[in-house]
Parts: sequence; structure tokens; C-alpha cells
Amino acid sequence: MPGVTRGDSPRWFLWPLALLYEAAVRLRERLYSMGLLRSRRLDGVVISVGNLTVGGTGKTPMVLWLAQHLQAEGKRCGILTRGYRGEISPQGPTSDEVRLLQARLGPEGALGVGADRYACGRELAARGIGWFVLDDGFQHWRLARDVDIVLVDATDPLGGGRLLPAGRLREPCSALRRADIIVITRSRSAPAVEAVLRRYSDAPIFYAHTHLDALVPCKKESASGRSPSPGEGKWFAFCGIGNPPAFFADLRAWGFAVVGSKVFADHHRYTPRDVDAILRQAHSALPSEAAAIVCTEKDLFNFDSTDWGDADLYYCRISLELDREEDFTRTIAALLESRRSMRKSN
Repeated sequence: MPGVTRGDSPRWFLWPLALLYEAAVRLRERLYSMGLLRSRRLDGVVISVGNLTVGGTGKTPMVLWLAQHLQAEGKRCGILTRGYRGEISPQGPTSDEVRLLQARLGPEGALGVGADRYACGRELAARGIGWFVLDDGFQHWRLARDVDIVLVDATDPLGGGRLLPAGRLREPCSALRRADIIVITRSRSAPAVEAVLRRYSDAPIFYAHTHLDALVPCKKESASGRSPSPGEGKWFAFCGIGNPPAFFADLRAWGFAVVGSKVFADHHRYTPRDVDAILRQAHSALPSEAAAIVCTEKDLFNFDSTDWGDADLYYCRISLELDREEDFTRTIAALLESRRSMRKSN
């Protein structure tokens, strides 16, 4: 079956725990479907972006795409997100993904950050927000949504077919029947993946892939003063994200000659020791006069006060490109109209 895990060996000894986890997931779904537990509805439109597996599928670029699209249509839009571990300091959210969204959306972007997405949505609604993008919302039953968009990574569609903690599935594959729209990411065509998904869902399927918008110096100016292109010279890459192999594959697809790499855990906060290790490996892999280092934009928000010296360090500013974009937005509009009519008739 497509969806073998990314180099993971089967964790057979965790299967008993996976069975208990599955029983709890199915019980929770049944309680909501029977009405014994109820989802709360915001006064506005809620579009959820989620996935079936843990790890990176491109949720943040999709959330950003939707929010920017709604903004461009003149709609007052907010993003509801838990953030990484719900971390909030007196200065505000500390999550790298939340800070990235804030930086991209600018002052017009409204974010509600916290575990209680309903309460966050109420706060935004009081400020006049009427459209909400629910980040990582497929399993967030407590908040009612109008459209469920589920992302599936073409390189690892079903996480090996095993539930947590033995695998990376958050829910059984049958949960895809709840999806209103499925977006296969990191591909333009994946018939084999579509065939597997069709066993569980008849939702419309679209494709999306990441586009490199710019290669940006992490410092105000690169150490060499140059503005290289991806195809210029050789590169050392590192990242602390949910799906490192996808980032490295994207780099090669964009024309980077990657001669070395280093991987950190998702949301990793870099220390001086980490910087030293990256620089040592980069300089051993590349001639010192041509040493160029590249990471993701998300990593940028985890550098804090680390000193990179005279290293030529860049990050990739990316965006999501949706195939059949007009069909995608029309499908969302049709679903919203259908749900609106159903609520009126009830």
C-alpha cells in the first residue's frame, strides 16, 4: 500500500497501545455523532485545514493561502490555532508557526491562539471577524466547521497504515469519509494515491505543491554581499520541521545542489552548540569560499539570539500553488452555500 513510513521500522511492540488509542478515537467520534458530546458553532464561517497523520503535510502554507485568499476577497478573516503546545508568553505566542503566520499576514491578520479554539474565535468575532480558518482542525471536534479540508502528503499518504503510537495515523483511514475536500500535497499527479484514497472517500481531490518565492538572507545582508540563486554553487541544508525529507526534496527540485544536510526535531530551538555543529558540518562539506547554508522560514523563528558569525545563511520563502485553483475556490463556495441552505431548512 502507498504510505510506507519515511524510513521508520515497524514499532510492533506498541501495537497494544495503538489498539487502545484506536478504541478511544472511535468512542470519541461515536459520542459526537450520537450527540452525547456537542460541537459549538461560532457566529461566522469556519474552514478547517487538517490531516490524518502526524508530521508535516503542508498545513501552514495551506492555512496561509486560505487566509490571504479571503483577505483578498475583502473578508475579515482570522486564523484559529493551538500553536505548538499552546505556548504563550507575556509578549505573546512563542510558537514558530504562529510567528510565521503573523509575519506573513501583517497587521491585517488576526490570530486566535490557544487550546480552546471556540473561545479564541469568540474573541475574534467580538472584533468583527466573520471568517475563520481552523488550523489543524480535522480532529478538533469541539468546534463546528462548515468545510473540512484534509491534506494528504503524496510521499507518505497514510503514514504506513498504523495508528499512534505504533505509526503516524491520528485516526483510522475510514475517517476520511468526513472530508469535504482532499488536497494531495507535494505532487501534481499521484494516481496510485488517489486510488487508495477512493477506498475511503468520494470527496473532490485537488493537488498542491510548494513554490519557492525567494531565497532570503537570514541576516539583513549576506556575509558575502551576494544574492545567490538556487542553482549557484553548492549548499548545506538543515531544518527542524515535521517532514525534513520533503524539504530536502523540494530544494533539489528547485535546483539546489545539496551536498550535506542536518535534521533537528520539529520546532527545535537552536542553541549556540547547534550552530557550531551546523557550521562545522557545512564547512566540511563545502569549500569555505563557497559555503552557503539554507533552512526553512519556520527555522528562522527558532534562532533567538544565536550568533551565526560570517556564515552565508538563507531561508526559503515559499508559497502553496494549487492546481485548478478556481475549481478549488468554487468547490468551497458551493459547499458553504449547501451548508447554509441546510441550516436554514432546519
